[in-house]
Amino acid sequence: MINLIRRRFAGKSIVLLGFGREGQSTYLLLRKVFPDKLIAIADLNDGIRDNPLLTGDNCLEFITGEGYLQKTCTFDYIFRSPGIPVWNLNSSGSDLYAVKPDENGVSLNPGSQFTSQTELFLEFYSKQVIGVTGTKGKSTTSSLIHHILKTAGRDALLVGNIGNPVFHFIDLITPETVIVFELSSHQLEFLKRAPNISVLLNLYQEHLDAYESYEAYQLAKINITKFQKHGDYLVFNADDRLVEQLVAPYLQQRQGFPFSLNGRLSRGGFIEHGDVCFSDGIKTTPVWKVHQDRFLRGEHNLKNILAAVNVAMISGINTEDIEDGIATFKGLEHRLEYVGEFRGIHFYNDSIATIPEACMEAVKAIPNVDTLVAGGFDRGIDYSGLGAFLSNSSISNILLVGTAGKRIMKCIELHGINGKNVVHLNHFDEFQPIAFQVTRKGYACLLSPAAASYDEFKNFEERGIRFRRLVKGDSA
Repeated sequence: MINLIRRRFAGKSIVLLGFGREGQSTYLLLRKVFPDKLIAIADLNDGIRDNPLLTGDNCLEFITGEGYLQKTCTFDYIFRSPGIPVWNLNSSGSDLYAVKPDENGVSLNPGSQFTSQTELFLEFYSKQVIGVTGTKGKSTTSSLIHHILKTAGRDALLVGNIGNPVFHFIDLITPETVIVFELSSHQLEFLKRAPNISVLLNLYQEHLDAYESYEAYQLAKINITKFQKHGDYLVFNADDRLVEQLVAPYLQQRQGFPFSLNGRLSRGGFIEHGDVCFSDGIKTTPVWKVHQDRFLRGEHNLKNILAAVNVAMISGINTEDIEDGIATFKGLEHRLEYVGEFRGIHFYNDSIATIPEACMEAVKAIPNVDTLVAGGFDRGIDYSGLGAFLSNSSISNILLVGTAGKRIMKCIELHGINGKNVVHLNHFDEFQPIAFQVTRKGYACLLSPAAASYDEFKNFEERGIRFRRLVKGDSA
């Protein structure tokens, strides 16, 4: 990997586009390979100049503040961090606009190229990578796969969108290392490489503020299999019609292993007689008895388990280790996380639920939800289905926050309030006294926002931590 970077970027000008967690790890690796090379760093935040990581480095150029994107277009290579907006391929299919073109047509120089950690990593390590994507469930599924591999004694790493930039782990990778890579749409968007084993869990409306259309978001996701090689493995959700439609053109060249809750499959993962089963196309093997008291609750998590079982069986893990791995995996923070019982009320933190479908699954998974806290930053997602679901649910109290909360309220009203206590809050913290007042003893209060957190918080983790503190009585 180090030699690849040395060959690729020797004598080339480089700018790092974005200096968050991934940008910083890119800087550290590039500086290790090129101690004296001039590296440019471009970020909206001018405060990056004071980052302690950069202290004493005199071979830096900073491009910050408004208009920073336009100023990156003169470099040979642009290392783009996930989430930095880039728009539109030009007719050659290789050069990208660094910003959505304005009347001046700001674009890259003909010789400029975008690249990323993900692209370089997959170019070198794709044979060792299990890649997982989907609108929802990718963190849980990636973590479960990693946990099963570790339970089986495999040398495994968990990297990517889950918060572990891949360049942090270069020195730990051997030829035997299995790399479980959680991949976001932003990481997949312009790839030309794909993992040996790819997992596509589902597709829902998400990140519509970052894409020109829902279709553009789908096209980014499908790159996880589009650029696989002949004979690579594709694990996909056969219950998701959109997923089935998008992967269909690639299945003749892939070893496809679907999973489904809706019946027996000739190949892949399914549930039969209370067992999660796997078929390799010839033999069917019961792998895990479905337990009602499992840590991973809800129908959506059964699908995540099926996907993980497919991957584990493809990887040659024995059924005993798979069973142990599922039984001992306790899930993730902020995903159906039980916070505790306070004043006789059970509180659950599902802050990671940023789309309507995730919220609906959480309500189904948690017993006796009496109060739901939802809403937040509005990204233009369709809430009509959620409104109908909540209108007809047994939830008594619905506390709605932010601009997304206002739209959810309108959708509920459209289908009928049906005697529910539906309240809009100006600020997130206002939910706490109301929840304690209105939620019945012995019942649950669930935070499952169906919206992003960016109106009041920097991310869903911060929102979940705030929820936990407030229900525990720690408002600091």
